Amino acid sequence: METDFTETQSGRGRVATAVAASAAAIAFCLPALAVGPATAATPQQRYDRAQEKLAEISGSVDQLREQVAADNRRVDALIAELSPVRARADALEAELAAKQAELDAIEADLARERAHLKEVRARLQRALDVLRDQLVYLYMAGTPEVSDIVLGSSNWADLVSRSDYAESIQDHDEQIIDRVTALRDEITAMVERMEAQEARLREARDEIAVKEAAAARARDTLEARRAEFLAARDTRKARIAALQERAGTIEGNLPDLSVDPASSSAAQSGASAPAPVPGQTAVLGADGLAAAPAGAPQAVKDVIAAANAIVGRPYLWGGGHGSFESPGYDCSGAVSYALHGGGLISSPFDSTGLTTWGEPGEGNWITVYGNSGHAYAVIAGLAWDTSGTGGTGPKWQTAIRDSSGFIARHPSGL
Repeated sequence: METDFTETQSGRGRVATAVAASAAAIAFCLPALAVGPATAATPQQRYDRAQEKLAEISGSVDQLREQVAADNRRVDALIAELSPVRARADALEAELAAKQAELDAIEADLARERAHLKEVRARLQRALDVLRDQLVYLYMAGTPEVSDIVLGSSNWADLVSRSDYAESIQDHDEQIIDRVTALRDEITAMVERMEAQEARLREARDEIAVKEAAAARARDTLEARRAEFLAARDTRKARIAALQERAGTIEGNLPDLSVDPASSSAAQSGASAPAPVPGQTAVLGADGLAAAPAGAPQAVKDVIAAANAIVGRPYLWGGGHGSFESPGYDCSGAVSYALHGGGLISSPFDSTGLTTWGEPGEGNWITVYGNSGHAYAVIAGLAWDTSGTGGTGPKWQTAIRDSSGFIARHPSGL
């Protein structure tokens, strides 16, 4: 991804377009720009000296722009590196989950085998108990002799019965021995299976431990990259804010150096501008002209003076689009003329173009509202608009229309 910063179209906002500049570099240049009445130099000398300082600032801005480009490349590299690291971490987490599932299955098998082993041992114990009882009985009673069986029989049927009983006892003893042997074999096989399962369990646990360590390293790398990325973003935003603040100060202190007197709307009109009024808000006079607030930056005062110069011009669709000078103006033409008078644009905009001009959001002094069908501006608290004028052209208005459906933009620093 590419990180881009759009430059404003202001002729006097060229300093503010260095969006990631170092505040220290600008602060170094500011003290030398205080051109005031304390100097004995002529206006031309002050102008030339200020131009030299502006050239120095321009050089500093070029260096800062290179730094911004380097910062942007670094951010792009971080983003490119972040993606595969995150993908690797996701893959490791999935593999870890699979190994955990395998471990759970092995543990379940082991639990079942242990339960079975317990049951087999109980059966073996019962068989041993039966065998022990039988051995004790034989020891106490003695092994019957054939002669004893014959002599002790009262008849042939009794003899057969006594013989069958003895064989049954012998068969039962053999069955017990076979049963004990089978149980022992079963236990031996059970133990072997359990040992194999335990080996598998240990191997699975070892694999999981390795995967967990790798996943932890991947996560640590990911978090470190993310922190570095956020830190770079925060630093850049801080530099942007610092430069924009200082750019506004420069524009306010050097009005005569930022605006071409030959293109000044006030100079072209030849009319005397209303005297500035105290405070931060422009005042609409009975003559339809706006008096600029004394505390406004010079650029704002120049915008107001330019707008005053075309108050009373008729509404003309497309007026002010091909050239700033026109017998009449439409909505965007009137806004463009005022902005040009303040040195904020160098060519006219239509209403759609104004939706991408400058910087997003409302400004402190000037806000331009635009959409595909209309545009107007709010300058120092007064609306500059062609709507609501009965088709008589652009006028100042104290009532500000609803901005719903419009995109708000403002010049840098204002």
